[in-house]
Order: sequence, then structure tokens, then C-alpha cells
Amino acid sequence: MLSVGPGTRVYLAAESIDLRRGHDGLCAAVRAQLGHDPYAGHLYVFLGRRGDRVKILYWERGGFVLHYKALARGRFHLPRIAPGARQIEIDSTTLAMLLDGIDLRCVARVDHWQPPCDD
Repeated sequence: MLSVGPGTRVYLAAESIDLRRGHDGLCAAVRAQLGHDPYAGHLYVFLGRRGDRVKILYWERGGFVLHYKALARGRFHLPRIAPGARQIEIDSTTLAMLLDGIDLRCVARVDHWQPPCDD
């Protein structure tokens, strides 16, 4: 199981990528396509063209980690992505649902309560 720390962000690439790429190729994609520093410690999620495979790249003390999942049946269902967006930021719960095969377009989330501002 993949765990996401409280300060870690999760970025999902909006476009599919050639998943034959290893960590070096995905690092280049993080820089070029997403405009991020792959050494920042955040998770970068990439889906293959067919939508049934996913790779997650992140930096962990001393080296890159590549998490890979291929569904035996079906496809991953992405959340709604605005036209022209290169990426979206998702939270760890959304990542877990994505990896579990849940259709994120059909999931409704209750608004989180925030205390009032003292302005």
C-alpha cells in the first residue's frame, strides 16, 4: 500500500504517457510536461494510453520510487479534468479510490467544514 504524508501533494497528469518510460523518462516528463521538480517529494501519477495501467513516481531519501499497477480487467476512471489542463492536484483519498478502480466522475464529496475567519 502506498502512503501519502500530510505535506505531500499528488499530481495527476491530464494526458496519457508511454509507460515504457522508467524513472528517468518520467522525471523528464515531470519537468517538461508538468513543470515540477521531481525531487520535491510529491507524487506524480501517470496513466497509460489504454487507461488500464498507472505509474506513480516520487523521490524518497536517496532515490526514486516507481509504483506500478496494471488492472487485470477494466480501466482507471479519472476525475473531471478542465480542458487544456496539463495536470490536476488530487488528495490521498482520491488517489486510493483511483487505484481501487472507483469511477471518480460519479463520486460526490461533501464540502468540508471550515471554521469562520476572524477578519
